[in-house]
Amino acid sequence: MPVLRISLRISGSALCLALAGLAHAADVGVVTHVKVLSDKVPDVSSIDAWKKGFITDGMSDQEKALTCWKTVWTFQHQDNPPAEYLQHDEIVYDAIKVFNVYGYAMCGNAAAHQVSLARNLGLEGRGWGINCHSVSEITWDGAWHMLDPSLINYFPKADGAIAGVVELTEAVQAWYKDHPEYWDGTTGNDAKLRELHKDGGWQGWRKGPELVARCPTITDRGWYAAKTHGWYSTMQEYDGVGGGTGNKQFLYEYGASEGYQVNIRLRPGERIVRNWSNKGLHINQPGGGPGCLTGKIGEGSLAYSAANGDLANGRVGNGTHAWTVPLADRRLAAAAWSLDNVAAGDAKKPALRAKDAGKDAVVVLRMPSSYVYLSGTATAQAVVDAGGAIAIQFSDNNGLDWKDVATIEKSGEQAIDLAPFCFRRYDYLLKLTLRGAGTGLDALTLTHDIQHSQRPLPALAQGENTLSFSAGTEDTVTVEATSNGGAQGKQVTVADTHPTYVNMDASLKLSSGEGSVTIPVTTPADMVRLRFGGFYRNWSDRDAWEYSVSFDDGKTFRSICQAPKQMAGCTKYVTVSDIPKGTRKALVRYTGRAAAATMLWSYRIDADYVAPGAGFTPVKVTYAWSEGGAEKSDVHVAKRAEDAWTITCADKPTMTSITLELAE
Repeated sequence: MPVLRISLRISGSALCLALAGLAHAADVGVVTHVKVLSDKVPDVSSIDAWKKGFITDGMSDQEKALTCWKTVWTFQHQDNPPAEYLQHDEIVYDAIKVFNVYGYAMCGNAAAHQVSLARNLGLEGRGWGINCHSVSEITWDGAWHMLDPSLINYFPKADGAIAGVVELTEAVQAWYKDHPEYWDGTTGNDAKLRELHKDGGWQGWRKGPELVARCPTITDRGWYAAKTHGWYSTMQEYDGVGGGTGNKQFLYEYGASEGYQVNIRLRPGERIVRNWSNKGLHINQPGGGPGCLTGKIGEGSLAYSAANGDLANGRVGNGTHAWTVPLADRRLAAAAWSLDNVAAGDAKKPALRAKDAGKDAVVVLRMPSSYVYLSGTATAQAVVDAGGAIAIQFSDNNGLDWKDVATIEKSGEQAIDLAPFCFRRYDYLLKLTLRGAGTGLDALTLTHDIQHSQRPLPALAQGENTLSFSAGTEDTVTVEATSNGGAQGKQVTVADTHPTYVNMDASLKLSSGEGSVTIPVTTPADMVRLRFGGFYRNWSDRDAWEYSVSFDDGKTFRSICQAPKQMAGCTKYVTVSDIPKGTRKALVRYTGRAAAATMLWSYRIDADYVAPGAGFTPVKVTYAWSEGGAEKSDVHVAKRAEDAWTITCADKPTMTSITLELAE
């Protein structure tokens, strides 16, 4: 069913536009869901794409669980995690986002991601806080089984069944009981365990518990794949101490987020370059960068990634996303978010100006990205007569509020720094208000550095490579905000989403009784799908959450689900497809009922719609790589919404970049 839904979304939307007479290339303002895939790299651009590529009919639950485990460690390297300040621990808990934007994170992220993938397959998962580590379990055959995608290990019992956290802990504790010299009174003795580990030419670890020694991913010298952790660390992680605090291990919901998808949009003049390299830029700058920022695939802690089919050069990529706005092109009306009293697309000067010179002209441009913005510059060629001005404003909450950025009061080229506004964002609106007769723009370019992971990019290998292309017409408006007061100024806050509270505030805590938060989401065209959910923390198994939605501006609400009860908390995401025709606004309500106390830690709302002005026009795909030191390139123009071609590499290629833009 997921495969069918994806196919209909692409071809069906394009068909509707064609029937409406809007798909002619001269009228297309945007091509959405532009995707280029290599037959050498799996597609993890969405949950549905992952299912299609990784899950097959007839798989057992254990095979599905192991697929979740391998997916996470294939696309997420254990490293200092990216901080976006959106979710409960400020770091990124969306599996698909981490796979595509970062490619690295920490153990708690990995635990959340594995559980998220498992739940999307109908399996149940749960997290554990153990000694200085976080792991998760998946249940099948009536038992819990620990699979650790962070350190890349699991532990089969004598009968072949994979052990759970409790069984691992019991085995380790039993060994300490028989070998008290390795216990320091509160936890396993790190120094003595390391000494035993390397005894006899790094063979001493074999004297430990049989259950640990059966790990299929442990090396002959007692190390796990990345060689950052080994036998001695497992003996401490599962010694029964939780978090190094002296407390026992505990169940913990790490709270995955869902909803992110790779959706590359291209408009006239827009270009996206993704590189198999980086310039040292990262989301945690100026400090706190990951060790893999300078790491090379096949070396050091990334050696395992090459053995697992990684064709990239490193893990972190820096690309560019630039849009030279087509001010003199008639497609501007279809490419812009909105135009008010604007004349453009003709041979007159300035290229963009007021239609009625006695009134302000207002241009609103949207800059959505599949990859996080690390910088931003608006370069304008302005024409400003005496007394005139161009006011520039920024919105990161879908136009609900505007922040003043700059005012241009003289003619000539102007460069405006957008970084203080767009850093850590994936989407924004830029409003330009032109005041005064004769005021206008002859050119405008928006340029950004972006961060992306190199791992899922459609790389080439030696020999023949089959590349496939697809595109669609759907776009998405996303509402996501932090409830962490300490992140104010760094991210969109709950208050910025203009919510309505009942017995609740911006912290989204509910200490007693019933309370709710209702959040609006608006699309510029009819909604076709509403995807939403969140992570809630319960203090008892009687605390509860209900999701509901209104499509009639709050007159009535439809209950969508009773979210699962779980004392440690839980995550739940839903999809609503039966939306009344003509709907462009929805109200999403999260209602909490507290028997003890509960709170909504984080949420995400995605409203999908067929983008106005969307259709298909040829897309140019440019590959750059080198073979034996010689630079190579391939330019292919996809002339239909589904296309394929081949590139043959005589030698092992070193990838450089892939560039996407409309073929003008």
